[in-house]
Amino acid sequence: MNKEMYTAFIEILKSELVPALGCTEPGAIAYAAAKAAETLGDFPEHMSIKCSGNIIKNVKGVVVPNSGGLRGIEAAAILGAIAGECATDHKLEVLNHVTKSDLEKTKILVQENFCKCMLQDGESNLYIDIVVTCREHSAQVIVKDSHTNIVLIKKDADILFEKNSAEISTELEEKKKLLNVKNIIDFADIVKIDDVRDMLDYQVCVNTAIAEEGLANEYGASVGKTLLESYGNDIKNRAKAKAAAGSDARMAGSSMPVVINSGSGNQGITVTVPVVEYAKELGVSEERMYRALIISNLISIHIKKYIGKLSAFCGAVSAACGSGAAITYLHGGSFEDISSTIINTVGNVGGILCDGAKASCAAKIASALDAAIMAHSMTTQKRKFQSGEGIVTDDIEKTIENIGYIGRDGMRETDTEILHLMIGDEC
Repeated sequence: MNKEMYTAFIEILKSELVPALGCTEPGAIAYAAAKAAETLGDFPEHMSIKCSGNIIKNVKGVVVPNSGGLRGIEAAAILGAIAGECATDHKLEVLNHVTKSDLEKTKILVQENFCKCMLQDGESNLYIDIVVTCREHSAQVIVKDSHTNIVLIKKDADILFEKNSAEISTELEEKKKLLNVKNIIDFADIVKIDDVRDMLDYQVCVNTAIAEEGLANEYGASVGKTLLESYGNDIKNRAKAKAAAGSDARMAGSSMPVVINSGSGNQGITVTVPVVEYAKELGVSEERMYRALIISNLISIHIKKYIGKLSAFCGAVSAACGSGAAITYLHGGSFEDISSTIINTVGNVGGILCDGAKASCAAKIASALDAAIMAHSMTTQKRKFQSGEGIVTDDIEKTIENIGYIGRDGMRETDTEILHLMIGDEC
């Protein structure tokens, strides 16, 4: 592996494996609102928000962290403006220090039509445009293409900051073009552990901690606890249950942070927790676990680069492909074995719908991981789905491209119809 590719893969991991508090879409709205309020210089008298459909879809049903159980765009934006104005450098953890008075003020403003939400058509799937006003002054902040990617800051008629989002995105996307399954495995085998240790240590620490929290308490539909109570504590079930429990807690508004993957905390949990559980079960070295986590993270990012961060294709599937690949790697699997596990996973659950962030995300994680673990078991028996069966081909990269096409283009109309069913004329 040449130096350019090695450096690119490190940079991809650093850009994608970042901490977030709660669901990333409410976090992005809170961050943008905090930045807008900070720019305005006074607390707003009114706030208006234009969001892409996928942002609305992923905020509608999820609890905003540290909000006392509040849900929705208005709650996330108002709480961000109140509590996050002096903490904008915390980005997706901007709601980390909400006070009781912040919460009381937010609840009042939610009821007073302080904030108006509108659907923004014709923009990218990840788009947030917030305008705040106070007396004769206004401030505007636009976030686009990734959850903390501010492309415009404006006060009154003055543009304080502006950048071409496409140029920034293109630089990272160009690096991602170097990703393929073979290169990812080669990188995992030779990467200097000290180059990735800190970010992987933190990912393991916080993502396993929220999984334990989800098992210790009642959150959402308690999918993780249900799995353990119903099907036992063997490694196959425990890996699914702990990952689902992390999502249980996160979707229900737990204030514990996670390290995300491809812009999603649920995907971050899914690529981490099962791999850690299997590494413990197999008694492998810490170094081997780190290398497996590299595979899990980068396979998920590789698949998602074709789909996009937000779509009607459930990201638990791409993340579970990463976990399944890493589990096969932990068992000593070759490139061909890892490819087989990915193919067996998408040949099974390639069509799980994303209908917004909510409690059932935990169940979708469990289902996707169940498919990935079965895919690994099939691989160990030298069994896999064959070329020509649906979207599966003999070429792993072509199969992954097929997944991307379905998620990005094939399900575009489905995404629109899901949004229509969820929100009707609300926005």
